[in-house]
Amino acid sequence: NVAKLGGLDVKIVTVPEEPKLDAHKFVLFNNLISSDPNDAPRPIIRQTNTAAILFSSGTTGASKGVVLMHRNLIATVELFVRLEASLYSSESWRNVYLTAIPMFHVYGLSLFSMGLLSLGSTIVVMRKFDVEEAVRAIDAFKVTHFPTVPPIMTALIRAKGATGCRLQSLVQVSCGAAPIAPKTIHDFLKAFPHVDFIQGYGSTESAAVGTRGFNTTNCKRHISVGLLAPNMQAKIIDLETGSCLPPGTSGELLLHGSAIMKGYLNDDNATSSAIIEDGWLKTRDIAYFDGDGYLYILDRLKETIKYKGFQIAPADLEALLIAHPDIVDVAVTAAKNEEAGEIPVAFVVTRSGSKRSSTDVIEFVAKQVTPFKKVREVVFVNSIPRSPAGKTLRRKLRDTLAASRM
Repeated sequence: NVAKLGGLDVKIVTVPEEPKLDAHKFVLFNNLISSDPNDAPRPIIRQTNTAAILFSSGTTGASKGVVLMHRNLIATVELFVRLEASLYSSESWRNVYLTAIPMFHVYGLSLFSMGLLSLGSTIVVMRKFDVEEAVRAIDAFKVTHFPTVPPIMTALIRAKGATGCRLQSLVQVSCGAAPIAPKTIHDFLKAFPHVDFIQGYGSTESAAVGTRGFNTTNCKRHISVGLLAPNMQAKIIDLETGSCLPPGTSGELLLHGSAIMKGYLNDDNATSSAIIEDGWLKTRDIAYFDGDGYLYILDRLKETIKYKGFQIAPADLEALLIAHPDIVDVAVTAAKNEEAGEIPVAFVVTRSGSKRSSTDVIEFVAKQVTPFKKVREVVFVNSIPRSPAGKTLRRKLRDTLAASRM
């Protein structure tokens, strides 16, 4: 059977009847669905009321429940999705989006489950990401916009090399949720020069609102995660003193605005350490602004490796390693060391048939960095553990290291 729902044909499938259950267990539900909607209680819902609880990915520690208010989700739709749509020259309802990112993640929730529906854009949903299926879907449905995470971009680049796919309908590809290597960006733009590539920055704690890339004919800053969203404030503070830093100087990024979470579920200590005076959110991300207001994310504060007092950003080393012709994926994390405190350890996935040794990889990096930044150890693995959103699970890598040293 086919029914009409909001102008759409919805297929109705009848499933075999289940064994009857005790009706008394479902009295309240039966009363609810059989009652007159006009008689239903209408509680007062304020913008400060809880609207959703999303759990952080737990890439560096235990997962925490992020409590988002209705005002946060309103800000998400207005400041993240509808703002971006206002920059397009064509009507937003003409855009066709392909979704391969999980909708339980704040990136997918804000974009696909709320924002794009408010614009009337077409959304093509994949059950799970498969690069061959994605290529077919882009061509078949004339997809114009494809929000991605770094592993998806890498897969598209390889598909171009293997099959020569052109993806001509694509207008824009955006990337978020995790850092992306400059080489990957360069390779993507070379493979698909007609596509407008942008990055964005946000977090579960900021309801996905933060910055968004914006390219013009004369200004293309693909490495940057873009400009601040309207009504959002930001500052970069010194890690030791907490004082504000000028453009071009890196420190911890703080955000302030209507998208900032209510707090962490049942964790006042974590909330008070994350949201400080006057409602500023400590993002725990190391970043800097350039002179034109474009933001650049360097690494996570908790992921920074402290080698003999020096601070090393894993993302810097990963960007160098992924440029190696025999390395197809990599992640860098810290290992405890009695002499140095912590040392950088690279987990490396090599191309099939590669005979590169740990020494080869260490020397490759050593030629390009100052001595304290050198990779001290290499572990060859079959794959890098990542969350559904594409974030490297460094916690699992550190657990693997700790277990191997027991």
